Amino acid sequence: MLHAGPAFKLSRENDILHLSFDTENGKVNIFDRVALKDFGEVVAIAEAQAGVKGLYLTSTKSVFVAGADITEFLDYFASPEEVLRTMLNEVNAMFNRFEDLPFTTVACINGEAQGGGFEICLAADFRIAAPTARMGLPEVKLGIMPGWGGSVRLPRLIGMDNAVEWMCTGSSKKAAVALADGAIDAVIHDGDLVSAAHSIINQVNDGKIDVAARRAVKTQPVLLSDLERTMAIESAKGVVGAKAGPHYPAPMTIINTIAKHATKARAEALPFESDSFVKLAKSDVAESLVGIFLNDQGLKRIARGQAKAAGPVTQAAVLGAGIMGGGVAYQSASNGVPIIMKDIRNEALEAGLDEAGKLLKKQMQRGALKPEAMGGILNAIRPALSYGEFGDVSLVVEAVVENPKVKMAVLAEVEAHVSDDTIITTNTSTISVDLLSSALKRPENFCGMHFFNPVHRMPLVEIIRAKTSSEKAIATTVAYAQAMKKTPIVVNDCPGFLINRILFAYFGGFSKLIADGAEFVGVDKALERFGWPMGPAYLLDVVGMDTAKHAAGVMAEGFPDRMASESNTIIDALFESERLGQKNGKGFYLYEADRKGRLQKLPDASVGTVVASVQSSPSDFSAEDMVDRLMIPLCIEAARCLEDDIVSSAAEVDMGLVYGVGFPPFRGGALAHVDKMGLAAFCARADEFAELGPLYHPTPAMREMASSGGTFHKKQGSNIGEKS
Repeated sequence: MLHAGPAFKLSRENDILHLSFDTENGKVNIFDRVALKDFGEVVAIAEAQAGVKGLYLTSTKSVFVAGADITEFLDYFASPEEVLRTMLNEVNAMFNRFEDLPFTTVACINGEAQGGGFEICLAADFRIAAPTARMGLPEVKLGIMPGWGGSVRLPRLIGMDNAVEWMCTGSSKKAAVALADGAIDAVIHDGDLVSAAHSIINQVNDGKIDVAARRAVKTQPVLLSDLERTMAIESAKGVVGAKAGPHYPAPMTIINTIAKHATKARAEALPFESDSFVKLAKSDVAESLVGIFLNDQGLKRIARGQAKAAGPVTQAAVLGAGIMGGGVAYQSASNGVPIIMKDIRNEALEAGLDEAGKLLKKQMQRGALKPEAMGGILNAIRPALSYGEFGDVSLVVEAVVENPKVKMAVLAEVEAHVSDDTIITTNTSTISVDLLSSALKRPENFCGMHFFNPVHRMPLVEIIRAKTSSEKAIATTVAYAQAMKKTPIVVNDCPGFLINRILFAYFGGFSKLIADGAEFVGVDKALERFGWPMGPAYLLDVVGMDTAKHAAGVMAEGFPDRMASESNTIIDALFESERLGQKNGKGFYLYEADRKGRLQKLPDASVGTVVASVQSSPSDFSAEDMVDRLMIPLCIEAARCLEDDIVSSAAEVDMGLVYGVGFPPFRGGALAHVDKMGLAAFCARADEFAELGPLYHPTPAMREMASSGGTFHKKQGSNIGEKS
């Protein structure tokens, strides 16, 4: 053994070196400070070896290298630019030394190689992979870009077009795709990566492969003419710019950086990458997206803890075969949990199966599902008109109409047909789970399980704890949500729970704004520019005015001081005019299906009469005022949910909004948005609208935090480089 450090082991087998990434603490290999320091030391030892023909790099973990330690990156992001730049220069120097070793190097990728984990592979002369390996440069998803040579080496290796697609989407590539693109040299189907590495090293030394030519490709300028480079860059800008939009600068920065260094050799190219990395890392967008990533990891840890007491879910059932029931059935069956779909009407069951079939066909069309798998998934959904097969059901999802009397009757009915251990859940968006639990003889086996529509797309599931819910009921429901590849957040019972309670404060602000004379199209545009995927009027059309009116009534009853209205709101007026939104083709907008059956939003002059019925007179508002009149109520209600212990952390509030209703991820969530603004500044801005009522009044706790400089989220970063 030549070296046995905390992250790397180096041994010599005759004239071949074996470098093994083997982090002592942790289930996966990551490039943290300790690993990077150890890597520098082990490269120095390798450089000093005489008579070496080659080196192969392996990993002892099932994940080859997960990438850099993002928690440490946050420390760097919070530090002065010189500190961040120094780190990048030091890592690049180490990777360059590895790339320049006086013998052949082979990276043996046995699992995930992401970010910095793939950048070290790019520095090797050859990359070989197991068939199940995946690799990529996902930094764009964190609002940054590759910073350890990835943006320099990959375009020279696989071409500018392919490299832009890899880096600007941040997608993880299967080994077969990486091979087709030229990012790796071979897929080793027998799994013996070590023997394959030895073979490559021997072929190089026998003169059968010119390794010097391969190295030259990665270290010299991109081999394209000026015209070819210009065409590649400009076409990429057109495609990527349209998708990225103005709020996510990383994709366009990646393209512009490649354009700057494409004509340079490695030594001159790397500083361009570092400059761009530093600029992105110091942005609010990167801070927000990294925060989202860490919060997501935190939610997964919480859910794993909550699921420890779970009972097994080997057979599920859903009651109600509408769009929601069909979506639940599809999601469950697609992820390996067979499900019974029960309804009282055969035509409803056929519609539910059709819904699942459509979703599966779309997966097949995208190449994400093989035709033979589709039949197996559909067979895992058993339609039923009776409870005859419910004796072996582990968990039931009730998804009938949003009516407490109907739900209570159905819940009591299904309880009589399942075992004493079966967990029963209700998919409700507004009805108190404490109320619904009163219909059951075994309320300890009951909780809420609120899916968001469309089920297959929306990652969030609210798990609502009733006062009677046992830990096993909560744990089993959390585990089932995880099995369905959803992100569960456990919330306590209150009107609207977490997401709808906050959302309807936002809609309350919108209704007040319309009543005061705002033009709804202008409001939609302002909120979309703020970063929402759709404005509030469009969102209400998607939700449905009947659903919105019902939920608004629940909110008004639960929080009359701030969510009740003394007069008809725009939601009331549209409902009374039978303008329900997309479900009947007209709401704020008209909806018509295009040739592919997709609903298109169109203007409708006739809605003006309905809007005018709730307005005193039309008025002009600045875009800033329109945004703040909706966002202030939303943010205050988010803070109230935290104060009322609906959830236990700011991260759960913010992730719920991002995953449940599409809150702009680049802003980090409602409470992260307030933190960035500063609570004192937020309260001062809210006070400008104080006469609009309690929706705009920050809580006493918020004002106390403002006076003390408090934040909802703990600040990350330890100011590396500064004396403690």
